[in-house]
Amino acid sequence: MKNNKTILIASFGAILLLLGACQEAPKKEEPTEPGQEKIAPPEGIISLEESKSLYDNYTKNRIDIIRTFEAERNADEKFVPSRFTSFSYADMEQYMKYVEQEAHEAGVKVASLRIYFANYPDKPDFPDGKKVVHPRQNSIFIVPTTMIDGKEEGFYIGSDGKAKPIKAVVGTTETGEESEPNTSQASFAPAFFQSGSTSLNLNHGNSYPPPFGSDFQ
Repeated sequence: MKNNKTILIASFGAILLLLGACQEAPKKEEPTEPGQEKIAPPEGIISLEESKSLYDNYTKNRIDIIRTFEAERNADEKFVPSRFTSFSYADMEQYMKYVEQEAHEAGVKVASLRIYFANYPDKPDFPDGKKVVHPRQNSIFIVPTTMIDGKEEGFYIGSDGKAKPIKAVVGTTETGEESEPNTSQASFAPAFFQSGSTSLNLNHGNSYPPPFGSDFQ
């Protein structure tokens, strides 16, 4: 009988030790989910050295030209050219999702995003009534593109819900001359834009001249 009790106690002790060892054992790392693969950098990523070189080239080859031009327009005002335009990361994420949503509903795929150089007017307001926050300063605006009739075109959503080429409604310059096809100029003069149409162009970022926040000075 004593032998049975001894065996029972020994067995119970062994079980407790085994359970304790199991609890103290380090947890195995959870396997990486398929959607969590590391993302490779895009081919367009450039080095900090190249970034600095591009920034300095703009300073050397463009800034003085802009200052001279603006001084001739208004000699009584010191003009400091802007050096960058920024959008919050959250705004850019929302913009990308919005463009994809509108393109999907129109039955097209977004091919690329064109970034046009721009210049704010020397006026208090835009034609649509919005306030001009940075008069005379350079800026950019973003235009999504898609394939229309075999050509990559900047597009908007028409009142019928279909993707339409922007140049179909903004095909004239400020002088009234027709734009040359396939040029690098963006002619966005007031034009016939139907009620119910939707623009997908993005602007109104935050523009700054140095030394307010420049990363390369």
